[in-house]
Amino acid sequence: MNLDFTPEEIAFRDEVRAFFREALPDDLRRKMIDREHLEKDDTVRWQRILNARGWAVTHWPVQYGGQAWTPAQRYIFQEEMALAHAPEGSPFNVNMIGPVLCRFGTDEQKARFLAATANLDIWWCQGFSEPGAGSDLASLKTSAVRDGDHYVLNGQKIWTTQAQHADWMFGLFRTDNSGRKQQGISFLLLDMGTPGITVRPIETIDGGHDANEVFFDDVRVPVANLVGEEGKGWDVAKHLLGSERSGIARIGLSKERLSQLRSLERRLADDGTLTTAEQQRLAFKLAEVEVELRALELTQLRVVSADAHGGGANAAASILKVKGTEMQQRMTELVLELAGPAGLATAAHGAPGDPDQGWIAAAAPFYFTMRKVSIFGGSNEIQKNIIAKTMLGL
Repeated sequence: MNLDFTPEEIAFRDEVRAFFREALPDDLRRKMIDREHLEKDDTVRWQRILNARGWAVTHWPVQYGGQAWTPAQRYIFQEEMALAHAPEGSPFNVNMIGPVLCRFGTDEQKARFLAATANLDIWWCQGFSEPGAGSDLASLKTSAVRDGDHYVLNGQKIWTTQAQHADWMFGLFRTDNSGRKQQGISFLLLDMGTPGITVRPIETIDGGHDANEVFFDDVRVPVANLVGEEGKGWDVAKHLLGSERSGIARIGLSKERLSQLRSLERRLADDGTLTTAEQQRLAFKLAEVEVELRALELTQLRVVSADAHGGGANAAASILKVKGTEMQQRMTELVLELAGPAGLATAAHGAPGDPDQGWIAAAAPFYFTMRKVSIFGGSNEIQKNIIAKTMLGL
């Protein structure tokens, strides 16, 4: 198995690097480097820049705006985006509802939503989790009762990321209570301006407001907004939740963060903040992380190579998910360790006055918010079960 990039792939990487260098606005790059919160307008502006280049939805079918890229090209693009400190755009638009509509949407739904979704003219949110149905989505209870040409929705969703910004929601709703719990679930699209929808903010431990509760009180949704067949929403959801294997480990993101950690190490060593013993301990920890990251990268490249040669799904994707998220969390632990007690103090009392010390203020929120990555996209506990069943036959 050859894991080296071909000359054509190297030329493609150079093209992508040049684009990010020239097209990414300096203020967005600086926000990403400083771990500042991106506003909705920041994400919209960058996704529209990508879309104008034809690179906002590269993994969609070509007829809907995608690119006929190989798995290696998709991997290169994702890595270079992270290394360039570029935002990722809206995952709900690009990686979730877009591919679902390409696969399951009616011609009318595709015409109405796909172009607007790619350009972020519509901001989507995901209505899946409920207070009693998080990892076990099949237990959801929010109902959609057929009434003529409409469904009438009643119930609640929770942890609905960026619902406060959303124009539309895609979600799972129970249309039938008979049979197995995976049956009788339907996938619906609903306008967030519909009467009866209430969005209530949830402030998370990092001090941010990305998550929300959403309540439905006799919300009427046209039957034309059903995606796929009634009662077959579980099949649609499985397609949506199937992570793209070429980027699941987020290697580029970890490389970028390791590079920033090394720069921070040199800076603190030069100004005398770190003792010689502390420098040695940190150097050991960074070397350990780099070795693990390289091993993870080789595993990711094996998956990319297998995909390029028609390899089927296997436990490697779950291994990448587990180890990739653990690596991302390890980076935040090291940043918080470098910040020391000052990092926890600024988390409680606000940013320090010195703008050069802004990384200290960001250390604790960054650590807290990254706790969730091992839950998103299928918790690591579930991924370990998949590994055990697939590789060990347990």
